[in-house]
Amino acid sequence: MRVIRIENLAHVVTVDDDFTILADATIEITDGVISALHPDPHPHPHPETQLPRHAEADLQVVDGRGKLAMPGLVNLHTHLPMTLLRGLAENVDLQGFLRIVWAAEGAVMDPDTVRVGAELGALESLLAGVTTTLDMYFHHEAAHEGAVATGARHVGGPVFFDGPGPDGLAWAQRLDALAAWPERLRAIGGPTIPVAAMPHSTYTCSPDHLAEVCRVLTSQRTDRRLVHVHASENAAENADVLTRLGATPTQILAGAGLLDGAPSVLGHGVHLSAADRALVAAAGASVAHCPGSNLKLASGALPWTTVAADGIRLGLGTDGCSSSNDLDLWQTMRQTALLARLTSADPTAAPAVDIIRAATIDGARALGLGDLIGSLEVGKRADLILLDLDAPHLTPIHDLPALLVFAAGRGDVTDAFVDGRHVVHDRRSNLIDTSVLLRRARERGLVAADAARDA
Repeated sequence: MRVIRIENLAHVVTVDDDFTILADATIEITDGVISALHPDPHPHPHPETQLPRHAEADLQVVDGRGKLAMPGLVNLHTHLPMTLLRGLAENVDLQGFLRIVWAAEGAVMDPDTVRVGAELGALESLLAGVTTTLDMYFHHEAAHEGAVATGARHVGGPVFFDGPGPDGLAWAQRLDALAAWPERLRAIGGPTIPVAAMPHSTYTCSPDHLAEVCRVLTSQRTDRRLVHVHASENAAENADVLTRLGATPTQILAGAGLLDGAPSVLGHGVHLSAADRALVAAAGASVAHCPGSNLKLASGALPWTTVAADGIRLGLGTDGCSSSNDLDLWQTMRQTALLARLTSADPTAAPAVDIIRAATIDGARALGLGDLIGSLEVGKRADLILLDLDAPHLTPIHDLPALLVFAAGRGDVTDAFVDGRHVVHDRRSNLIDTSVLLRRARERGLVAADAARDA
């Protein structure tokens, strides 16, 4: 039995159903599970919340003095290996971005390079307090291996294109990869994740092929499945799909069974019509809102208040950092709140508590992992982060949720725990040699830059 006790915490933001915030608190983790929170938020403490004594050999004590603990953030849409392509496609819209980036990917992103890029992206994410990432990228096994090396909870899976795509695979090979993915996940290891299928979009996958993906995924013998797909990211995408296929991207996905065949996460969803939103809500699917990428590519502004009012679960994503340029979910939280208020002309829209939920428990629920992570509660896996509150921009504290959304940032994160494993301590990785990783990333980044210039 391995016990970690985080003592003397100034605040614990649990993000439980009541959004309980504890002061002067201790968190105890036993074999990866939160085994105690003290003081107990209930008036009559349960026996399991008491803090027993442990033998010194099996106890690690972490001093949380002056710090805040909260659930690790959930990035609900990104492309981690694109860290190596950051800044290669500037001042373009979505279609121009894809033209440049796909050329660079086809030239340089072999499995070894994808592994390096994913490891770099996962490290950037963990240092910024993101403990779980929904990552769509080809050479999915290499991406998963790179990310889990950092200790991250990395949700990846086979990516689907009608054509060969940057990885050069035939359609049958992609279906075979999905069928084999549960076994490969067990072999690679890492924290619990769903078996995910990732058709890129309705403009790169035909309706018949999308239905095949649904069939193979739903045949898997697993309790946790997931579909992740780009949908209605910009108006040109909607117009193209409607012209060629006679339906919106969401209608195509629904017809293929991908909205309700398994939990589904739609990346972006900026231009969902009222009918589209009704389909998404009825299926219980979720939308990953990526305001940074949408603003930078001039894709449009997702109407947050309208989508939320329609009963659709909203999580937050950074998109790949070749389009948004970073993996900073704190910035995404702030952008989300400000954009929602601007587009609705309502200063009460997207309150800070709702934004924090979107970045934690709602993201976890969108992945089908809400029973395991996303809030700090006894019995859940210990995916949590610590922030140092001893900073001018975090002093004094009047409204803690507002402080987190509108003032805190990734530089305030000092520690990260994933599945109870202390993967970041004092702003440094506990698991990998950062200097070696950065050297390898710089080498591959130079090759990617040459390929992009030739595009």
